[in-house]
Amino acid sequence: MKKVFLCILGFLVAGYFFVMETESGQDLFLDRLLSVMTQSQQEFLVDGLDVYVCGASSPLSTTGSAQSCVFVKAGDRSFVVDVGPGSPGVIRRLGLPLHNLEGVLLTHFHGDHIAGLGDINFNSWVAGRNKQLMVMGPEGVDQVVSGFNQAYSLDSSYRTRHHGWDILPLEYSVMKSKTIKSGLILEEDGLTIRAFRVDHSPIEPAVGYRFDYKGRSVAVSGDAIVTKEYQEAVESVDLLLADALSTVLVSKMSEALADNGNKRTSKLIHDVLDYHASTTSLVDMAKQANVKQLAFYHMVPMPTNMFTEKVFRRGLPDDVVITDDGSRFILPADSEEISIESI
Repeated sequence: MKKVFLCILGFLVAGYFFVMETESGQDLFLDRLLSVMTQSQQEFLVDGLDVYVCGASSPLSTTGSAQSCVFVKAGDRSFVVDVGPGSPGVIRRLGLPLHNLEGVLLTHFHGDHIAGLGDINFNSWVAGRNKQLMVMGPEGVDQVVSGFNQAYSLDSSYRTRHHGWDILPLEYSVMKSKTIKSGLILEEDGLTIRAFRVDHSPIEPAVGYRFDYKGRSVAVSGDAIVTKEYQEAVESVDLLLADALSTVLVSKMSEALADNGNKRTSKLIHDVLDYHASTTSLVDMAKQANVKQLAFYHMVPMPTNMFTEKVFRRGLPDDVVITDDGSRFILPADSEEISIESI
């Protein structure tokens, strides 16, 4: 038995040396790895709604997580709600399809919701998107999109000249914008998308979005406090991905900063208390609105360890989901099932 073990160990050591220390071994392993990484993403096709959190964090986070972003697939159609810093990289890491990205839906224009817009446009263009990317949002979206288009115009022209117009058509590098208001913004092939007004004062206007497809539904709040209009918009929704604030953590952070003489940052932290929904207020609203599954995705602050997650969860039912980059919710068509994964 000992000889067999030593033989296996010797084989493993030799294999490790071959792969790590020889060019032929490195090439063999690299070829196999890249073959797997570049395979088509057929496993992502779901008959129903397939929802990914691509940015679970908020500004000033120390977790390294990307900021506000949700990727929604309805059958073979793809949309992104907000695109905060770092989120395009998460989308690429998850292997989500960008070649057929139909649109980016912006809830409002804070930097932690729009900073990745240039990257998502570039990444989907390189992936083979064969039309201009549509960016929808409340009043002000034209200014935001125009600014990103201008900022990336030289970069896009360089790449088209380098790789050729047939590979990277320059016209598809320019985003289009569309101003939307509360109400129905898309109804096509069984998919409806509605925008609903939220209160994120003093930021005006701000909206959330609700997707309904094949008997399933998901709502993404953006930044918001609980209001009657918000509650009505998410009535009986299968999945609510909600911006959520821990009153305990934020209050204590502000107090600690003030006690240590950092009154300026203390005030900045304290000011967010009145324009993000508290975790407990969201639980109450979800219960009244008959929300099937409540999940937090834009957390203020993002829990950094088991202890801060315990504090963040204070007063919450066990079935409330605290997401991270890569959290996935699968809602099969015409059923009540919700599968939750972490990728």
